[in-house]
Amino acid sequence: MRRVVAVAAALAAVLVLPSAALAHGRHDHQRHHHQRDTNVQLLAINDFHGNLQPPSGSSGRIATGPTTTVDAGGVEYLATHMNTLRAEGPRRTIGIAAGDLIGASPLISALFHDEPTIEAMNALDLEVSGVGNHEFDEGVEELLRMQNGGCHPVDGCQGSDPFTGAFFQYLAGNVFYAGTNRTILPPYEIKRVGRHHKAKIAFVGLTLEGTPLIVTPAGVAGLEFRDEIVTINALVKRLKRRGVQSIVVLVHEGGQQNAPFVGGFMNVNACENFSGAIKPIVEALDKEVDVVVSAHTHQPYICNFGGIVTTSASSFGRLITDIDLRIDGRSRDVESVEAVNRIVTRDVAKDPTETQIVEKYNERSAPIANRVVGSITADITRSVAAGESGETALGDVIADAQLASTARTDFGGAVVAFMNPGGIRADLVFNDNSGGEAPGQVTYNELFTVQPFSNVMTVKTMTGDMIYRLLEQQQFGTPGGVPVRILQVSRGFTYSYDSRRPEGSRVTPGSVAINGVPVDKAASYRVAMNNFLATGGDGFSVFNEGTDQLGGEIDLDAAVNYFMKNSPIAPGPRDRITRLG
Repeated sequence: MRRVVAVAAALAAVLVLPSAALAHGRHDHQRHHHQRDTNVQLLAINDFHGNLQPPSGSSGRIATGPTTTVDAGGVEYLATHMNTLRAEGPRRTIGIAAGDLIGASPLISALFHDEPTIEAMNALDLEVSGVGNHEFDEGVEELLRMQNGGCHPVDGCQGSDPFTGAFFQYLAGNVFYAGTNRTILPPYEIKRVGRHHKAKIAFVGLTLEGTPLIVTPAGVAGLEFRDEIVTINALVKRLKRRGVQSIVVLVHEGGQQNAPFVGGFMNVNACENFSGAIKPIVEALDKEVDVVVSAHTHQPYICNFGGIVTTSASSFGRLITDIDLRIDGRSRDVESVEAVNRIVTRDVAKDPTETQIVEKYNERSAPIANRVVGSITADITRSVAAGESGETALGDVIADAQLASTARTDFGGAVVAFMNPGGIRADLVFNDNSGGEAPGQVTYNELFTVQPFSNVMTVKTMTGDMIYRLLEQQQFGTPGGVPVRILQVSRGFTYSYDSRRPEGSRVTPGSVAINGVPVDKAASYRVAMNNFLATGGDGFSVFNEGTDQLGGEIDLDAAVNYFMKNSPIAPGPRDRITRLG
């Protein structure tokens, strides 16, 4: 395969990495042949999560410099930017995505089982998407309903118009019905492009093999998730036998840049000091793969791993990855790739079709969404910076609400509550008046956006030894780096850790305490968590060892009740977890 790879290294610059064959120049007949080449534009998004309205707080901004950010996102602006990019030249444009279009969605979409988001993606002219882990939040049958349409089996039809399902094709190349070789959805989609439609591009779609670890067991029951590398390489061989030379992978797995960004600035088109699962996956792929559109980590980057361009467009519709392919007219293989992340700014006109969709569902959800349930004294965020412990102001508040919900004897008698940080989906912003509320007021919609999963509070009996081993299952990150996965804890629970120590011994012995009393490894304690964690979600398998389980409130209801009883709520103190060194 002959290829020039051009990767955007900055918003205004493109780095060209020529192959050995092309570095020495083309023959004349190759230059003439260039006239019959085909130009194809791919417009990629990922991790949209039903954010039809502009996301608030840090979830709705993109850094443009060391001290500057710009508001970004909102499907009305996303559509306008996509249409502008489509109109730039006479080429075939294909809208693509890499999963998590739905799930963990704000109320305007989640209240209607994400039908509004599918409708909005149809209006966006999306053509193909890989599945993500959140596509399985309500189970495989609901995912198939998202694809094929029909009324919800419990709540029925949401409006006067029937739900038609996705006009685009979902792909699930590594998701099989257990015990079979039958995928739940097609593994790939082939598009014909160019003169007389003779060139073929295959889009291979799949999710991360570890999906069962981060989705409730009911959501993935009866399914088998297979290895990404093995799956892709096998499909590449099948596609080559079908005469397909151009291959794009849409995989819901990702990574992140780790450069010492000044003032928190991250260049959305860089690939600095990269880490994460996607890099070794791409490096092990068949070199016939031309582009990998990745996802899952909500991070922006444009990378080149072993000659394969690998991209990610952050999350929530704040970026569009604009990918230009030149397909050779003779070989029908990808000759060059150029990729750049474009910011979805809000300084453009709103797309009228998307506005109609947003307004329709906003009107239907408003009576519930705009109900004021409490107030805050300042912004309460889920942000954590390098060198910090991983405890967040909003994590403290959510864990306190869950402890309040489960502390009564008849609700479990919990003495500590643990909350997974990935379940906290947005910040609470003091001056967010999107529902017409006064500054500081918090609406039901805002709390739903923070916790959209409707997980059930659960209380189990765990020994002190289990609690110590549970804390060791956290991902503490490198010394001085950002902790990757730190459980948020309720008031009264304290401990310290040192990420410089060997794995499995990072929690300081004797430091774990409840209300100032050291936890006894031989004693038993009642511990609260949501049902996702209770079944070992996010890799916290020690929760499975707990006994005497008791169910309780929905986590959102726990938060609403806490705000109604205790407002105004101040940001959490972030003094419960100490990072040593």
